[in-house]
Amino acid sequence: MNAYIVAGFRSAVGKANRGGFRFTRPDVLGAEVIKHLMASVPNISAEQVDDLIVGNAMPEAEQGLNFARFVSLMSFDTDKVSAMTVNRYCASGLETIAIAASKIHSGQANCIIAGGSESMSLIPMGGWRVVPDADLALAHPDYYWNMGLTAEQVAKEYKVSREDQDMFSYNSHQKAIRAISEGKFKDEIVPITVKENYVDATSNKMKSRSFVVDTDEGPRADTSADALAKLKPVFAAGGSITAGNSSQTSDGAAFVMVVSEQFMKENNLTPIARMVSYASAGVPPRIMGIGPIAAVPKALKIAGLNQNDIDLFELNEAFASQSLAVIRELGLNPDMINVNGGAIALGHPLGCTGGKLTIQILNELKRRNKKYGVVTMCVGTGQGAAGVFEMM
Repeated sequence: MNAYIVAGFRSAVGKANRGGFRFTRPDVLGAEVIKHLMASVPNISAEQVDDLIVGNAMPEAEQGLNFARFVSLMSFDTDKVSAMTVNRYCASGLETIAIAASKIHSGQANCIIAGGSESMSLIPMGGWRVVPDADLALAHPDYYWNMGLTAEQVAKEYKVSREDQDMFSYNSHQKAIRAISEGKFKDEIVPITVKENYVDATSNKMKSRSFVVDTDEGPRADTSADALAKLKPVFAAGGSITAGNSSQTSDGAAFVMVVSEQFMKENNLTPIARMVSYASAGVPPRIMGIGPIAAVPKALKIAGLNQNDIDLFELNEAFASQSLAVIRELGLNPDMINVNGGAIALGHPLGCTGGKLTIQILNELKRRNKKYGVVTMCVGTGQGAAGVFEMM
């Protein structure tokens, strides 16, 4: 039984700690996107949704417990839609789409909403309480390295220069600014009204304000290669990884609706695309950024395709060093990768990112009248993930 994506939307991506969503709960973000998604397919009622699968990389505090179930209760006018939370770190959102497609392929469901939601403003990278296993940490300290140190190691082992990293980052911003100015993301972003209470500095009284967040906040039109070159390394003395050539911490949500062919026909829905294959793979944790080098060929083999068949790639830019290492090792054409900018400019809201990149690549494939796209990313502690999509 085939599984088809029939709709997909995302929030804008907010800057963590200082952007429009800095005080917005991730369950609220997810619910707002899902409500818009449901309204876009008016033939479908909440009672017809078999499951909600939500990716989240740091499932604690405001996105703790079975986070997805609370998103479900906030999204629908019924308590009948079951839900589960999935954590494969940066690949969580993509993993949920793969699970949804697999469940539909196997006949276990007919309609599933899948994606992810993450607040990096409210829950810091790593969560609030990291407790490593002492024996494991002593034997393999790199298993617990922060992502910046792994990026430094990738730059060293794959000989990626600081200059190349900064130029890659500059180009990411330029492509993202151009995409926003051309309105490429406008139709896929759900405008979300944010309400805030604050203390007025003049009167020292509590006041309220509201505003709409409908544009990605990360891209900087004022950045330059010279400005990026002046930034100091932040993870290692004498290193090459800076705030400017790393992905931005972000807040956001993104979801797609995946349905069976029978369900689609019965409800007069039009397919956008299908997930042809999905694969994950393990790599050494110390160089976790090379994950796509292992995952992409695996996913292509399952799909019965080769790299030359792929029209566009969305490679999550965790760091410029690992992005360049992946591009060079796989021999990818840079003109086919992140054509509208990547996470260095647009942000990386962890568990949301896989869903966000899926929505972006499907819309860009449609604009270009192309057929195949790959979404891929590295994953913390040494994994890679890749999904192959075919436009209908």
